[in-house]
Amino acid sequence: MAKKKGILERLKDGPVLGDGGYLLELEKRGWVRAGPFTPEVALLHPDALRELHVEFREAGADVLQALTFYASRDKLATVGLENRLEELNRAAVRIAREVAGDKCLVAGNLSLTWMYEPGSPSAADRVRKTFDEQLAVQVDEGVDFIIGETFSWLGEALIAVERAKKTGLPVMVTICFENKDETAEGKSAAESAKALLDAGADIVGMNCLRPPEHTLLAMEQMRQAVSGYLACQPVAYRTPRDKPDFTSLPEFPLALDPLQLTRKEMGDYALRAREIGINYIGSCCGSVAIHIREMARALGKLSEDGRVWKKGGEKPMSAYEYYGHDEVTAKK
Repeated sequence: MAKKKGILERLKDGPVLGDGGYLLELEKRGWVRAGPFTPEVALLHPDALRELHVEFREAGADVLQALTFYASRDKLATVGLENRLEELNRAAVRIAREVAGDKCLVAGNLSLTWMYEPGSPSAADRVRKTFDEQLAVQVDEGVDFIIGETFSWLGEALIAVERAKKTGLPVMVTICFENKDETAEGKSAAESAKALLDAGADIVGMNCLRPPEHTLLAMEQMRQAVSGYLACQPVAYRTPRDKPDFTSLPEFPLALDPLQLTRKEMGDYALRAREIGINYIGSCCGSVAIHIREMARALGKLSEDGRVWKKGGEKPMSAYEYYGHDEVTAKK
């Protein structure tokens, strides 16, 4: 069997399509508790996680992320699972690899720790230890590259680059903006991209908290500032300009449903991202299989539905025909 192309090889060939959000979708399905959003589903309900990976794979994703977001010792301690860190990280990677097969790459995953403090060497060392503990397990289980994500602090993102680079695998690290158009320490999108690339990251960008509408301008600024590979993984929830961070809204986390973007909006985002010159086009919280499928179609990675469908005859056999929706669809 031929060896799978790695992430950097794929990026040279054109845009790579990421997957969608895991924790919020699994919460909607009843497998994750809203609030802590910890990933024990990988241990307690592995079939539920496996099914979501399958959905993203079949929707056209090129990469499946192991569900190890918040799978650090301190975070797992909040739900009494600190002693199952290795088991959980190992299970999450194995499930992703089983589903990926020879079709998708599998990314290990690091996330914000909530323990970083600017100017504190001891806090930085705790973050390093936290990342190293997860990385050791994930690399041992055979991930193809590392994604570090959702860092409001550029300083913490830089530590993620430092530790992930020690694995010898390709590294993608993305920051996030809360309700100000800057990192927690006041760095711009352009400054952050330069710093992360200078630190050795192979792919840099932004993810989570904001929808495409409030993320792409910052991504344009990154593209103007650097020539390296860029990644974008916004949420699929609509937010107002004055509070672009969806986690700051009163609807978070239990009333987000009416704010979810349509499949077409996410498809349009994928096209715009490609126009800007973004290389890794993915999504985050709120993005489900139909969003990824529409993004895949927009990027030419997935053909239209080719399943057989014959009209019933002179009379319509579905509301789809009865109201002329089939004619509208055919014109698009």
